[in-house]
Amino acid sequence: MNISILGTGRAGTSFDLALRAAGHNVQLLHHGETGRLAAPDLVLLCVPDDEIAVVAQQIAPDPHVVIAHVAGSRSLEILAPHARVASMHPLAALSSGEVGARRLRGATYCVAGDDLVREVVASLDGRVITLDDTQRTLYHATASVAANHLVALLGQVERLAKEAGLTLEDFLPLAQQSLDDVVAMGPALALTGAASRGDMSTIDAHLAALPESERSTYVAMANAAFELAESRRSQAPA
Repeated sequence: MNISILGTGRAGTSFDLALRAAGHNVQLLHHGETGRLAAPDLVLLCVPDDEIAVVAQQIAPDPHVVIAHVAGSRSLEILAPHARVASMHPLAALSSGEVGARRLRGATYCVAGDDLVREVVASLDGRVITLDDTQRTLYHATASVAANHLVALLGQVERLAKEAGLTLEDFLPLAQQSLDDVVAMGPALALTGAASRGDMSTIDAHLAALPESERSTYVAMANAAFELAESRRSQAPA
């Protein structure tokens, strides 16, 4: 398949490498180079969400070409005025072109619109999920929590470790063990620690020891842990 990718950031370079490896003929262009499209079957817009509609309007409509974006929270309406439109959002962290290309292979893709993108996902050995437009923003918010918020939380671990004279690396095995337990038994059963036990004196001690700037995040996550622990107790057999 002839595929033109508009956007040379991490998403664009990841798709470029992955699609080439899958045997497609790929043209990678900066998003301002819409005039250089070389007779593609598919134009894949890997541009910032707020630029999708603008870039789509700069492409001359062609009934034989599918215009698709990779944004998780956007519907197909922003691809007007094109007749054949689609989207394929990967549930994968594309931290660099090389890493992203590996992760796109076999990834889960939220797909909408023209069936041509299903062929592209199949060529990447991907799994397809579909959603109503009303679900897309919540789906994307969930993906952001799963990826971005997890990274931000580890940023807090890094800061607190430094305060204690340690490093992030000292705590990564613990974080990995917890994630492994979530995979194995689900979040409720994987939960450990003071909130899991309802140990308020320990949590109060934590809050006293924390820098003031870090307390609000700790409190928010401790409350979430309390709720998770309560859900586990409510599901326990009588």
